[in-house]
Amino acid sequence: MEEPDATRQRNGPAAGARMHGLFTDADTGRLAVALTLSDSRLTVQRTGCASPPEHLDLRDCLGSRAHRGEREERGARLCVYLYAHRRRWMASGPARQRDERRFRLALGTDEGDEDASLREAERWARAINTARRPERKHGVLFSEIRRPRGVMVLVNPQSGRGQAVALYNGHIQRMLTEADIPHELFITERQNHARDLVRSADLTQWDALVILSGDGLLFEVVNGLMDRQDWERAIQTPLGILPGGSGNALAASVHHYTRAPPVCGEDLLTSCGFLLCKGVVSKLDLISIHLSSGARLFSFLSLAWGFVADVDIESEQFRQIGALRFILGTLLRLASLRVYQGKLAFLPAENECGSDPGSFSPADSRLPDHLLAPLEQPVPQDWTLVEEREFVLVLAMFQSHLSEDLLAAPAARADDGLIHLFYVTEGISRTMLLRLFRAMQSGTHLDCGCAHLVYRRVRALRLEPLSAAGIVTVDGERVEYGPVQAQVHRGAARLISA
Repeated sequence: MEEPDATRQRNGPAAGARMHGLFTDADTGRLAVALTLSDSRLTVQRTGCASPPEHLDLRDCLGSRAHRGEREERGARLCVYLYAHRRRWMASGPARQRDERRFRLALGTDEGDEDASLREAERWARAINTARRPERKHGVLFSEIRRPRGVMVLVNPQSGRGQAVALYNGHIQRMLTEADIPHELFITERQNHARDLVRSADLTQWDALVILSGDGLLFEVVNGLMDRQDWERAIQTPLGILPGGSGNALAASVHHYTRAPPVCGEDLLTSCGFLLCKGVVSKLDLISIHLSSGARLFSFLSLAWGFVADVDIESEQFRQIGALRFILGTLLRLASLRVYQGKLAFLPAENECGSDPGSFSPADSRLPDHLLAPLEQPVPQDWTLVEEREFVLVLAMFQSHLSEDLLAAPAARADDGLIHLFYVTEGISRTMLLRLFRAMQSGTHLDCGCAHLVYRRVRALRLEPLSAAGIVTVDGERVEYGPVQAQVHRGAARLISA
C-alpha cells in the first residue's frame, strides 16, 4: 500500500511535510499534539500552548511501531524510539540515551474506526522508518540488505564479569525489537563453541552474526568462517560487535569511528547497539597470521609480544574485577619490568608495490599471502630489518583501540589496509612507560617524545623472539610462542559500523 500523500492527510499538511496529523499524548490521554513528518525530522507541536515545537532528528530514530491501544483505550498507538546524544550529570561527555515517544490516534468510536486508526498509525510508522535512513559516504545500510531472516546473536556468559546475558536481557533484546530485527540467541558453553557453530551453520538463514562478548568470541567466529569450504562467501556475512567483555577493543573502535566523544560501560553498549541496528555494512581488514608450527590464523585486532601480551594474559586471574584487571596487571608488570631479545622486520606501506616473493602457502588457497616468504627463509629484500636487540614490547594494531579506554592507533580505520606497528626498545624507564600508557587513554602517546617508542605503518611483518620464554597474543588470545609473521588483506570481511 502506498504511503499517504501529505496533501491527503486528515488535518492538512505543513509546508514541505511528508505527513501531518493530530494525535493525543498517550501518557496523559488529554493533550493534543500535532505531528509533522519531513525527510529528516519529526516535529512535535503541542496545541493550545505557546511552547515552541520540538524537532526530533530522525538520524537518532531506531525505529517506529504501531499497535492497538491498551486495555479500554480507544484507537491505536504510535511509538517512536529515539537514541539521541545527551549530556548527563557527572558524565564526561554526551552519550546516546533512550527516549520513547508514544502518541495515540483515535479516528472514531466504533470497531471499524478502531481498525482505521491502527492502519493510519501503521502508515505513520512505515513513513518514519523510511525517512529515518542516515547519510553515508561508503558501504551499504544494514537495513537495505537485511531480509526477514534474522540475526544470530552469540553471547559468552563468562566474558567480562559474567554479565553478558544480563546486558542482552536489559538492553540489546529491546533495541533489536524496536528496530524490528528478528534474532535468535545462542549462548556459548565452552571455548571454541562459537567457532564450531559458525563453521557448520546454514548461513543462508542469517542476515548477520552478532557477538555480545569480548574480542575473543569474535576471534572464534572469524576463524570459524574461514574454516568453511565456502569461506569466500561465508566471510562476507556482516559481523556486529557488542561490548560484553573486559577489553571490548573492537567495540570501542567502532564507536570511535563515528567521531563521537568516547564512552564506556553501558553507554558504549548503547552506542554499539544503535550502530548495529542502523549502521552501515562496510569492509573490515583481516590479517593472516602464520605461526612457527605452520598453523594459520585470521585476526582483526592485534598481535602482541612482551609487555602488552604479558599484562593481557597474566591479568586473567583478576577477571572478576572486569576492565580494572588491566590496570592492576599493568602496575604489577611495571614493578618487575621484563625485556625480550628478538628480531623484527616489516614491509613499509609505501614499499608494497615492489614486493612480490610469490604466493605463500600454496596448499592454503584462502587469501594467499603474496607479500610473505616462508618463515624458514629470509624476508624479501625490500623489507626493513630492525637489528637484533632487546624489546620491552612489540604491538601490531589493526583497529584504533587496544581496550575500551586505550586509543593505541588513533589514525587506524577498520578497512585502511594497514598494520599500525609500535615497538618499545629496552632502556625506557618505568616512569616513561607508565606515562605512555596514560597518554594512550587519549591517543596522545606519540606526542610524548619518547626515543624508545617507534611507530611505523606497514603491510606485513615478521617477529622472531629469541628469548627462551614469553607470551604472544593474537586478538588477546594466547598462541604458541615462537616466530610469527603477518600480512594484511584489505577489506576481506564485512563489519556493521559507522
